[in-house]
Amino acid sequence: MLDKLFGWGKKKQETNPSIRFGRYSDNNKTVEKTNKWTEADNLFKEKKYHQSIDAFFDYLRDDEADNVKLHRNGSDFSFEIYQGSKIVRGKGDNDHLYAEVSLANMPQLSVPVMRRLLDQNFTLYYSRYALDNERLCMRFDSDIETANPNKLYYALKELSTKADKQDDLLVQDFTSLQMVDTEHVDEIPESEKETKYAFTQKWISEALAYLETLDAEKFSGGIAYLLLTLVFKIDYLVCPEGKLQAELEKIPHIYFAKDEKPAVEKNNAMMEAFKKFQSFPKEDFFKNLFNSKSSFAIVTPQTHKTIADVIYGANNNMIWYRDNNYPFIAQQICEYGISFCQYSYSLPKPLTQLFQLFMQVNYPDYFMSLGFTEELYNAEKNKFSSEEIINKINTIQTNWRKKYPKLDFKTANLRFDNLVNFNNTYTNELEFLNFDTI
Repeated sequence: MLDKLFGWGKKKQETNPSIRFGRYSDNNKTVEKTNKWTEADNLFKEKKYHQSIDAFFDYLRDDEADNVKLHRNGSDFSFEIYQGSKIVRGKGDNDHLYAEVSLANMPQLSVPVMRRLLDQNFTLYYSRYALDNERLCMRFDSDIETANPNKLYYALKELSTKADKQDDLLVQDFTSLQMVDTEHVDEIPESEKETKYAFTQKWISEALAYLETLDAEKFSGGIAYLLLTLVFKIDYLVCPEGKLQAELEKIPHIYFAKDEKPAVEKNNAMMEAFKKFQSFPKEDFFKNLFNSKSSFAIVTPQTHKTIADVIYGANNNMIWYRDNNYPFIAQQICEYGISFCQYSYSLPKPLTQLFQLFMQVNYPDYFMSLGFTEELYNAEKNKFSSEEIINKINTIQTNWRKKYPKLDFKTANLRFDNLVNFNNTYTNELEFLNFDTI
């Protein structure tokens, strides 16, 4: 009893599996890492170019992910940058810096492949596509005297993110091409693949079945919310790669396209796209699930006001569905606000951690199937593990207090009477968080 009252007993050890959720965000730098950028910039202005490069790569490196490596031998140096299924390899000396990433092997010249890459060359600002014998690659180079941290960051980001996206698409779209330089990619366990596939099928089937019960005209707004939230949920929880990711990304483009098509027509097109996504052969689905390291986010950071406005808009639109007894739609609209931001922006790491906690409450069956030991919400009993949820929120805040001293999630405002009210009060608190660093 005394152990329970005063916390003298040993804390229960969490045995949750190490599973990646969501896309990589480089908006996760500690205070020490952020200072490295300033150091690199100052050293460059002092014309201490090699010291500036060392500080820049230190800034870029995520020590936890081990995603960037720099090797120096006097004035000569080499580096590797991991981004998904690709590795950018580079080298430099007193005069120049070079970086290159392999995309695929092309044993025989292909006009359609060359045409695609020629077209895409016009979209690049720093890098370019190249052909080295049979090897398709991307390249970037710069004089050391002009390789300031800002230029290096955006050039290497372009090189890394474009290559990571294009290699899978090229090989899958052109059968004459061969995959290359992917030995560093880690396979995930078959049991994890099975769970991700099963739940993806389940979520899509349940959503489409539910939408058939709604009036397409009257509920066009709610239907759009459900379909878009489904995209963001699969993207974050399942993390599809390659062709699978590309097909999923097409769905929100249908809705957000600047055309004159009515909402009902867009909703129908999104539902058809989900049916196509659902029809992916299981073996192809599995091929597009793997673990990898990344160094750059594929989206950019936004001010917290932008994020707060999205959350506020969604929660405001949720009210009618809540008050008219459509709890499932209300839950999903609350989820939409923060999941749209997680999908569209590079969020600060504590906000992403709070989002993952939100998802763990909303989808306990999925997390338990993946091997997580804590059931934070039991839907059948409508019972929350409120103490555990609050403890996790406080832990996240404590871990990031040094960088975000004004972070204050008011857990007393949370409601644990049902999932709609929990989602609403939880996301309300996310809306009002303060991510000022001073």
